[in-house]
Amino acid sequence: MILEMKVPSPGESIKEVEIATWLVKDGDYVEKDQAIAEVDSDKATLELPAEASGIITLKAEEGDAVAVGAVVCLIDTAAQAPQPPKGELAPKTEDPKAVESPKTAEVAAPPVAQAPPSGAGGHPSPAARKILDEKNIQASDIVGTGKDGRITKDDAVNAVPSMGTPTGGSRGTERIKLSMLRRKVAERLVAAKNETAMLTTFNEVNMTPINNLRNEYKDAFKAKHNGVGLGYMSFFTKAVTRALALFPDVNSMMDGDHKVAFDFCDISIAVSGPKGLMVPVVRNAENLTFRGVEAEIKRLAIKARDGQISVDDMTGGTFTITNGGVFGSMLSTPIINPPQSGILGMHNIIERPIAVNGKVEIHPMMYVALSYDHRIIDGRESVGFLVAVKEALENPMELLCDNNPKKAFEL
Repeated sequence: MILEMKVPSPGESIKEVEIATWLVKDGDYVEKDQAIAEVDSDKATLELPAEASGIITLKAEEGDAVAVGAVVCLIDTAAQAPQPPKGELAPKTEDPKAVESPKTAEVAAPPVAQAPPSGAGGHPSPAARKILDEKNIQASDIVGTGKDGRITKDDAVNAVPSMGTPTGGSRGTERIKLSMLRRKVAERLVAAKNETAMLTTFNEVNMTPINNLRNEYKDAFKAKHNGVGLGYMSFFTKAVTRALALFPDVNSMMDGDHKVAFDFCDISIAVSGPKGLMVPVVRNAENLTFRGVEAEIKRLAIKARDGQISVDDMTGGTFTITNGGVFGSMLSTPIINPPQSGILGMHNIIERPIAVNGKVEIHPMMYVALSYDHRIIDGRESVGFLVAVKEALENPMELLCDNNPKKAFEL
């Protein structure tokens, strides 16, 4: 029986996918549920499992865009699994005494052909030498056209300084087609720049209070919650959900001539995966505890790293947090994740001198950036939102832990 394997629908509104990689070859025997291909949609990369066991016949090439529901391969379910080949007997080794090895004839090495003079190291004439010295050009860099490669006056006059351009190294190029996911990300980023009135406002956060809390409770937190760590993302996520409640316009988006406001906070967290940037969503983050936020971010990050992230995991989101600091970024202007209206950029933490009560002190500081769509968010809301985030991060004991960190961290 010949089974036609069709492209399943990876999610709503997705009409076609692209064959990224075939994991099997035409004519291979495949087992049921074996991953036979990786397919890219404009939202995620998914594995295509075999629906039955048998011999496979491929009907699409890598890089082909195929419609959802189209046949991409055939599986002959009547075919038998191939038997492993029987090991061949090793040939008998003859008695070394019975075989007389022939004497190796001494062959004279052929003479090495002398390369013709290249002329690059030819001697310049006195007139040519003077010109080359004036131009600060080495004679070894010039190919002479005179007798036996001699550098003539004309050679020196026509010589052009290399300006330090490297020579002799590799200058190869490679043309690689972008995956459907990467092309869609590029399209959305360009659209965000072209279709929004995007501005960015900045502030800085003294991370000392958060560091003090983490240093005091992170070991107990990890032991209590089965290896889930107390990281910075839970503090930032809870600071963001608090600020969104204070400035709801930042938690809204444009839809034509209308503003769509949300009474929940679905926070998109940008993470780096093997296929590029992924932005899974932490649902109803305003209702999650520190443990809940950290556990959900860890779960989604593992799925993204292993290439198991689904379209549903990345659908929606009302606000985005991105952390360029993990790569060493000190300051950046993050791009809005459309159709959202705001994105918060975290950066690296560096000890810097700041004024505290009239004295200079050294503290771990982080620059934060809020990019926002000015069509729907005014300056007062954007600046007020970022200040609210800063206040919560610099006073986490009161504003994020309700003065009871043990209860907040569920210890």
